[in-house]
Amino acid sequence: MKLSDLKVIITGGAQGMGAHFARRIAEAGGQVAIGDVNEKGLAETAEAGGGRIHARKLDVASETECESFVAWAAGAMGGLNALVNNAGILRDGLLVKKDKETGQIKKLSRADWQAVIDVNLTGATWIVRETVGKMVELGSRPGVVVNMSSVARHGNRGQSNYSAAKAALAANTVTWSREFAPFGIRTGAIAPGMIETPMTQGMNPKARDALVAAIPVGRIGVPEDIWVAVKFVIECDYFNGRTIDVDGGLSM
Repeated sequence: MKLSDLKVIITGGAQGMGAHFARRIAEAGGQVAIGDVNEKGLAETAEAGGGRIHARKLDVASETECESFVAWAAGAMGGLNALVNNAGILRDGLLVKKDKETGQIKKLSRADWQAVIDVNLTGATWIVRETVGKMVELGSRPGVVVNMSSVARHGNRGQSNYSAAKAALAANTVTWSREFAPFGIRTGAIAPGMIETPMTQGMNPKARDALVAAIPVGRIGVPEDIWVAVKFVIECDYFNGRTIDVDGGLSM
């Protein structure tokens, strides 16, 4: 697919990688509909889009919001043929931890587990379901879904919730590539490593520094590094059902 032909939904489009992807696609002549819970960031991203970026509040964890957002996006762009499934949150914590001073046992809370699953897996699934359903209804061929997984899908200390969600998203990239093929819709995934975004800036500084020090290329990634991979999945019509790790050689 050509970038200029895109009528694409990008979730988590208010900041970080999502905002960067939206600007890149708009620069190439495509139409973009961005959704996020951060309304201020949505407005700022849309303002930079030269009229090609449409914005509306979206909580992907809400099934009904996903449905109404997709219907709105298709109308705002005059069609729909792509999704960059990017929205995500972190609620890091060890599943079981023993306090060194008191000996007290601390456990990952159900709330922190569920919040990540609701957004990063359930919400990611709802938006794929609604987007592909609309694409099939409109007869949009070809079409493409790009899931944003993570190298944490291989397992990472302190990220039981995040790793579970991102591993499931990578697995469903294969599932959906097979299910959507009869409709002319491809599904691929990108698994970023450490990328400089507002989300990673909120990580525990000690853990963040240790991860950056372990990256063989010697630096943290930037959104443009991931955009190059997203662009490949969109443009390569023979790419389907696979996840690409883009992590500077980091092994988590």
